[in-house]
Amino acid sequence: MLAKIILNVALMLTVALTVSVPSTGARAEFVIEHAQGRTVLTKRPEKVLVLDINTLDIADALGAQPAGVLGSNLPPWLRKYADPRYARMGTLFEPDLEAINAAGADLAIVGVRSRGKLKDVAALVPAVDLSFDQDRIVESVKANIAKVGAIFGKEAEAARLVADLDSRVTALRARATGAGTALILVTNGGKVGAYGPTSRIGWLHRELGFKTVESKIDDRFHGGDVVSFEYILEKNPDWIFVIDRDAAVGTASRGGSAAAVLDNELVRQTSAAKLGKIVYLDPSAAYIAPGGYTALTILIAQIQAALDRK
Repeated sequence: MLAKIILNVALMLTVALTVSVPSTGARAEFVIEHAQGRTVLTKRPEKVLVLDINTLDIADALGAQPAGVLGSNLPPWLRKYADPRYARMGTLFEPDLEAINAAGADLAIVGVRSRGKLKDVAALVPAVDLSFDQDRIVESVKANIAKVGAIFGKEAEAARLVADLDSRVTALRARATGAGTALILVTNGGKVGAYGPTSRIGWLHRELGFKTVESKIDDRFHGGDVVSFEYILEKNPDWIFVIDRDAAVGTASRGGSAAAVLDNELVRQTSAAKLGKIVYLDPSAAYIAPGGYTALTILIAQIQAALDRK
């Protein structure tokens, strides 16, 4: 137990030191290491614009107060930010440069979907890219929690969230490892695609331990690697995890719900269907904000509950 505590403290320090306030003798600097480099401020920022949904999820969990936020694709637990009292700084993909320039902020944070705009935003206000690393998502989210905590002066709250996430993942990994094979499906406009171990939700394989039915799934596209119902039956997974993309992006009526799309004789013949192991993941948590603290805890709770029922 002592070794585990020491390891956790060491991990926390490693994460926390990615944001530092070193002394240069003449004046202090606030240094933020991020996905596209290193941004140096003369002090901790007081007015911060959050242009990334995953960062907004983390900031909200920390109890931080952004000076401006996104105006689109807000998951249910973040919809309070649609209130006019929160200044709008553009959409999920397209920051509003005019609004950002007028905000007079000390820092702007971009992420996965807005990272291509970092240069444009940084021309107006100091900016950082807190995109998460899809290949090591849990560690990446923990690092971003520490960075966002340091930016907003919420270091103690960040340490609690990291410890909580660690505990949840460790408990779930103990149940998921050995639970069998899993196939992650995404439904999109009536079509079905597969997500593999390198996808936005591939941490179910890489970091929890569910075995994949196939390692070379080409899931570069938002609808995944298109597969047939015959493919699903041929692979015959023990578990099927489903992301309803239409529900996540607000086009639920376009191709029918994920449950309706998968309600057919071929899918019903799979081991997952026969044993009641088809899990419809929270679409916003799985598709819109997979790199957020609250989103991750929602998914972890869903999977834990499914394992507990079996």
